[in-house]
This record gives sequence, structure tokens and C-alpha cells, in this order.
Amino acid sequence: MKGLYQAHPYHLVNPSYWPLLGALSGFLFTLGTAMYLHSYFLGKLMFFIGLGYLVFTMYIWWRDVIDEGLQGHHTSYVQTGLKYGMIIFIVTEIMFFLGFFWAFFHSALSPTVEIGCVWPPKGIVVFHPFEIPLINTMLLLLSGVAVTWSHHAIVEGYSEEAIMGLIITVLLASVFTVFQGYEYLEATFDISDGI
Repeated sequence: MKGLYQAHPYHLVNPSYWPLLGALSGFLFTLGTAMYLHSYFLGKLMFFIGLGYLVFTMYIWWRDVIDEGLQGHHTSYVQTGLKYGMIIFIVTEIMFFLGFFWAFFHSALSPTVEIGCVWPPKGIVVFHPFEIPLINTMLLLLSGVAVTWSHHAIVEGYSEEAIMGLIITVLLASVFTVFQGYEYLEATFDISDGI
């Protein structure tokens, strides 16, 4: 019965509350993060409530998208749109990190008078680059290898290898997060210290 009265190849979704709940939970998460970083009392609570609702919304919304695909609503036009959406997302992530690196190199290559005309600024004890930063870089590269292995296993139809690759990727990401948290806790500076 699909497409009987449909004059176009696109799937029009039913009205949904997920975009509204996603926007509100994203706002609550962002506001809670800012308040928590500035040591406001309710910041931590807002952060975790926003994070919880955001994860819940992502899970349910992505479940609905997967169900639509399994029901055959994802025509080749819809799949092309999803691919372009992913490409746009990746480009925005590239621009986001480009902004971070631009700010870092701008500050490091021409330090201003406000930070003592030296880089790193006076009073900052940096981590040795061949310790935790090198370990985290290796973990990121290895997780890229593991997820690529999983992707190729999915393409070839080897579900057990695909699951193993994803498990290894998640484990490497967890270890990376633990090391990153340790590095933040041991740092002699804080995010609120400025440049």
C-alpha cells in the first residue's frame, strides 16, 4: 500500500514531539554545563537532567528512524538525503575543531601581554607530551582502526566480527575518557582560568 497515493519519492514523517524535547533537553544541558562550570548550585542538577533527557531523546528518535528504514520508507532519495546530512555534520565538526586549533595557534604563536608574552602562560605546568597525551592519541587511532574493521565486517556480512569491533571501539573510548578525566583533574589550570 506504500506509495499508492504518493506523488513523490520522499518519506514524510508523522508529527513528533522529539525535535521539541531534543531542543529543550539540549538547552537544559548547555545551560546546566555553563552554570556548573561557574559553580552555581543548580548547575550540576540541570546538567544531569539535561544529559539524561538528551540521551533518552536520541535513543527514541534514532529508534524511530531505524524502524522507518526497516519498514521500507527510506527510498534511494531519502538515503541520499541522510548521507548528505551526515556529510554536513562531519563538515561542521571539522569547522568546530578548526576553530579550536585556530584559537590555540593564535594564542601560542603570538602570546599577548595579558598572559606575559610567553606560551604557555606563566604559572601553567603542562603535561609531558609523551605520557598521557601520547597514550590518548594512540587510543583514538586504535579506536578508528577498530570501528573501520567493524564497518568492513558489516559490509561483508560478518556480524560477530562487527560486534567485536564495536565492543573494542567502545572499550577504547572508555579508557580514553578515563585518561582524559584524570588529565583534567590533575591539571594546574581550569577551564574558567581563561586562555
